Parts: sequence; C-alpha cells; structure tokens
Amino acid sequence: MSNHSPAAGRSLLYLVVAGAAWGTAGAAASLLFLASDLGPLALSFWRCAGGLVVLLGVLAVRRPARRGRSAQASPASPLSLIGTGLMFTLFQAAYFAAVRDTGLAVGTVVTLGAGPVLIALGGRYWMGERLGRGGVAAVVGALGGLAVLVLGSGGGEVRPLGVGWALLSAAGYAGMTLRARWLGRRGAGGDPLVTTAWSVAVGTVCLLPLALLEGLLPHTADWGRVLWLLVYVATVPTALAYALYFTGAAAVRAATVSVIMLIEPVGAAVIAVGLLGERLTGAVVLGTVLLLSAVGALIVAEARGAGTGSGGGPVAGPAPEPQSAVM
Repeated sequence: MSNHSPAAGRSLLYLVVAGAAWGTAGAAASLLFLASDLGPLALSFWRCAGGLVVLLGVLAVRRPARRGRSAQASPASPLSLIGTGLMFTLFQAAYFAAVRDTGLAVGTVVTLGAGPVLIALGGRYWMGERLGRGGVAAVVGALGGLAVLVLGSGGGEVRPLGVGWALLSAAGYAGMTLRARWLGRRGAGGDPLVTTAWSVAVGTVCLLPLALLEGLLPHTADWGRVLWLLVYVATVPTALAYALYFTGAAAVRAATVSVIMLIEPVGAAVIAVGLLGERLTGAVVLGTVLLLSAVGALIVAEARGAGTGSGGGPVAGPAPEPQSAVM
C-alpha cells in the first residue's frame, strides 16, 4: 500500500509543534478569564467557531492549487469525519466538565494520564502495535512525570463525578487518536485540514446550546484584549495545532502520539512561570524533566523504527483488520 503520510521525522515534528501550541491555550484562557466573564463552554464554542472560519478561509485559498494532488488521496467519508468530530467534541466538553467538578489539577492528571493507557491498549488490540519494554518504560515515566507536574504544583480535591468526566474525556481523546492512526495506515485519512474543519464544525454545533446557557457573549471593559486572545486561541492552538496533530497522528504509532502530546502541560507550566509570574517549584522542574525525557526516548525509538522497520511495528503498510466497528 502506498503511504501518503509525511516521513516519520516530519510527523514527529508536527506532533511536537501541536503539543507546544496546545500548551499555550491554557495561558490564553487564563488571560481571557481575567479580562472578561467568559465561561469555559463559551470559550470552547468560540475556539471551535473561530477555528472553523480560519480553516474554511485556508481551504478556499488553497484548494484550487492542490485539486489535482488531493484527487490522488483517498478522501474520508462524511460519516467518518463526523465520527472524528464527535470524539473531538467529547474530549473537549468532558474535560471542561471534569475541571469544573474536581478542579484543574485532578481533571488534568486523570484525563492526560488515562489517555496514553487507553491508547496503548487500543493500539495493541486493534492495530497490533507493540510498545516493547522501552516504550512501556517511557509511558510509565511520562505518567509519573505528569502526576508530579500537575499534582505537585497545587493538588486538588478528588470528586468521583469529576473523575468520571475526566475518564470520558480520555476515552474521547483515545478514540480520536486511534481513529486517525487507523485511517492513516489505510491511506483513508483524507486531507488533515478537511478533517480538522469537520471536527471544529461538529464541535461548534454541539457546543452552541451549552454556550448559550452559560452566556455566549463576554462582558468586558477591554474588548481589544479579549478579541485578539480569541483570535489567537482559534488560530494557533486550534486551527494550526489540530491540523498538525491529525497529519502526524496518521503516520506515528498511537501510543507514541499520546506521550508526545504530553508536551502540552510542560509548555503550559513554562508559560505559567515565565509569563504569568507563577512560582517555579521543585515539582514543576522534576515533572518537566521526566516528561521531556520520556518524550525524547519515544521520539528516538519511533525514528529508529521508521528507518529499520522495527521497534514496535511498521509505520506504514498493511494493517490487520480491526476487531471492532468503532474504528
């Protein structure tokens, strides 16, 4: 089977950039919450709606020049695109519900901690992707680093309902990642920009009624700051980051994707200390070192596997049939 995905090294770079961009979203959201009374669901709606406008503009400009090239790829079906969009929406909405019910620290560590585990299990069961001992050690190290980074920076009260929302969010994230990888291995992932546009379009539709209940329009005395922050959130950690994410996730092992994306809380911690004036603690330093070490180890292992055809399964080529219709 021919592979239309970028080379493994470029895909890994896409994922690193996407994770770093996601890490800036929390800082932007914090500044928005300080400058207005905008709630998390309304912010998610504007993030999706603004990202959709940006992506439609890019597609309108780019499509005529790439029509011939795009025709060579196998496009994703509308039902497949809607399915990815629903998983994206579940991931976003359930995470904010977890933060609301059990706090930022616990909600984050459960969501981002459970995600790699679910993805590793799903990748092994549906696609026969083996992590190997080194990969398992990297995942364990990443989860330990995440726990130290998040819980060691402030902690929070554990509430069962919030934990349930966080696990649901992790399931949405895992499904989105596994689906992108599964489609990519079959050359049926389609255009990453189109996939991203559909995802944020589904998110916009699903989040609108919730945002209306919460309060769609912000009240603020600093409209200039609020507007440019909304534009930034819609453009960089949404339109750009998810396009890079869907591109990279189609060519890299699912479990590797999940660990690399843990760069997000590292980036958020660096921004919080460097730009928002938060205190640099030993937990932040230790957690950051553990996470980045795990990410670096998996990047090296993935690059070697791509070059040699070993290291836990092929990066491209035929894959076994899935054992569930969910994928």
